[in-house]
Amino acid sequence: MTVETPAPSPASPAPVDRGSGKHRVVIIGSGFGGLWSTEALAKAPVDVTMISGTSHHLFQPLLYQVATGVLSEGEVAPATREILKNQKNATVLLGRVTDIDINAKTVTSVSPLGTTVTPYDSLIVAAGAGQSYFGNDQFSEWAPGMKSIDDALELRGRIFGSFELAELCDDPAEREEWLTFVVVGAGPTGVEMAGQISELAHRTLRRDFRRIDTTKAKIILLDAAPAVLGNFGDKLSNAARKQLESIGVDVVLNAKVVGVDNFGVDIIDAEGNERRIPSRCKVWAAGVSASPLGKQLAEQSGAEIDRAGRVKVNDDLTLPGHPEVFVIGDMMNLNNLPGVAQVAMQGGKYAARQIVRRLNGEPPGEPFKYFDKGSMATISRFHAVASVGKIHLAGFFAWLMWLGVHVMYLIGFKNRLTTVLHWAVSFIFRGRSQRTTTRQQIVARTLMARLEAEQAQKQAPRPEGAAAEASTTAASSAGDANSRSEPVATDSVDELSAAYGDKGAEDRKAASLKQAPES
Repeated sequence: MTVETPAPSPASPAPVDRGSGKHRVVIIGSGFGGLWSTEALAKAPVDVTMISGTSHHLFQPLLYQVATGVLSEGEVAPATREILKNQKNATVLLGRVTDIDINAKTVTSVSPLGTTVTPYDSLIVAAGAGQSYFGNDQFSEWAPGMKSIDDALELRGRIFGSFELAELCDDPAEREEWLTFVVVGAGPTGVEMAGQISELAHRTLRRDFRRIDTTKAKIILLDAAPAVLGNFGDKLSNAARKQLESIGVDVVLNAKVVGVDNFGVDIIDAEGNERRIPSRCKVWAAGVSASPLGKQLAEQSGAEIDRAGRVKVNDDLTLPGHPEVFVIGDMMNLNNLPGVAQVAMQGGKYAARQIVRRLNGEPPGEPFKYFDKGSMATISRFHAVASVGKIHLAGFFAWLMWLGVHVMYLIGFKNRLTTVLHWAVSFIFRGRSQRTTTRQQIVARTLMARLEAEQAQKQAPRPEGAAAEASTTAASSAGDANSRSEPVATDSVDELSAAYGDKGAEDRKAASLKQAPES
């Protein structure tokens, strides 16, 4: 059965001008940079339009806790409209930005209803970054990243699903594959994810199964770098590695990933030897790539972009030659600033202040200066590392600092309260209240990617002979339509089952190919 997706409607007109005559500020993205810049303009004599591909603001530092069942998605991703409901000069538009015309000063976005063109006087580009597989995008099918709510929910399904399927296995080797979890990337996200999977295996789930011992699960943390949390310094890096190993995480450094498939990961170790790690559940937490909008801006303005796609901006965060365009957060390249939330927040506030100064006829302020408030990462229950100025802590007090900082930056009292309660249940006791998973969470991304590929193939021009053959086939099918029903495409079902990790599905598909008659 073929599912037809309705074609977008023709380009719709730009949003209705409210006729205020105020300076129009368009902000792309609802992340830390976009939200902080929008709120900083609350009292300015401007009309603000935020355009985002999602309807929520994502608190990305806690996304791994959604993936491991500690928090719900609503607690880390409140609705953007709810956050800005009292800011009368702010309008929120749902749409994926596809084009920025810096000469015409317009932003084009698409939604299920069509295309919208939004004019601006000032533009703040805070579209963030996605996962980078360093030129091996095919790895993403088997090793999801963690940059969105969809990613976290898929990983939740894969992680908890691996334990469920291990319980069903009679073959010890296959069971071990299901109970081996590989996390690629030993930065804060990878370290926190590996630590939480270990907590799941050794504390939360150890009494829940009858045929498997979850405490025997293998959690492997891989990185091509020589240290865990390398940006934290040698002392904290060593402390983090020691704590990871104490909770059962196998840390493998100086190891480059060269292959990923449904059944494992291929690596080259420090000695140059290639080996394979059998595993059914992989998490990719290495590398980021800036939004493709950065490349658009660079091509139109002549600005430089780095290997990660970030735009080299002026000291006041503006695009070279276009003082009305600000590029902030993960999309900007300035003084080797890290791609962390604080850079985006401070950059958003700075851009907003610069716009207000111009409207008031004031001279430009000082160049942007980032105030480093430190870095933190939690390793496990009651243990974290924190580097704040000259203070370097590892252990319980660093964990308390981590708790306080993250609660403070969550949006809304309700989210703060429920988050603290869930932390109490998960960290003081053993429970995880967000363990519900569905098959759709696991296979939806793969299915959508294949559907898009099929649609693109159908829309591609075909040779005249192939088109005639397709017409003959279609006519033949139409003639038989009244005498038989359309068969269900079992191959597609098996492909999705294989995406989930069903080895039998792949065997069935292989068997069907062997049995097919030769043409």
